[in-house]
Amino acid sequence: MTTTTTHVPPGEGRSYPMIDGDHVAKVAVHDTEGAFEVFEVIAPAAPMAPPHVSPWTGVLFLLEGRVTAVVGDTRYDVEPGGVVVFPAGTPSTFEVVGESARILGITSGDRAGRFFAEFADSVPPDRPAEESLEAILAVTQRHGVRLAGA
Repeated sequence: MTTTTTHVPPGEGRSYPMIDGDHVAKVAVHDTEGAFEVFEVIAPAAPMAPPHVSPWTGVLFLLEGRVTAVVGDTRYDVEPGGVVVFPAGTPSTFEVVGESARILGITSGDRAGRFFAEFADSVPPDRPAEESLEAILAVTQRHGVRLAGA
């Protein structure tokens, strides 16, 4: 399998509204060396999503704004140009500090996009997470994601 050249202009990509922001799928790459997906995340100020454990590694590269990332038991204050890795199998989350943040997110493998798509279709982003807990748990379970402590 070879990788083909892909160009996605600014402002384009499939949008997945999530609890922690709008995840815009930019590209999914599959080749002989493996797979990864790239997302632009536009995150408003909101309560921190519950820490969750994903089966893929995520890389958060902060483009604009400030966030506090929590990975395991460690908190990181992230400024533009900063990077945090959320290792697969480790409870992680982030919170926007200020009005909003723009993040380049890269995930290992090819499963995160399918999870974001189903989550966005199943969980209303404008309702408190507590009101959508049943739908959240159903989607996360199908994709191998779990809430930390659950």
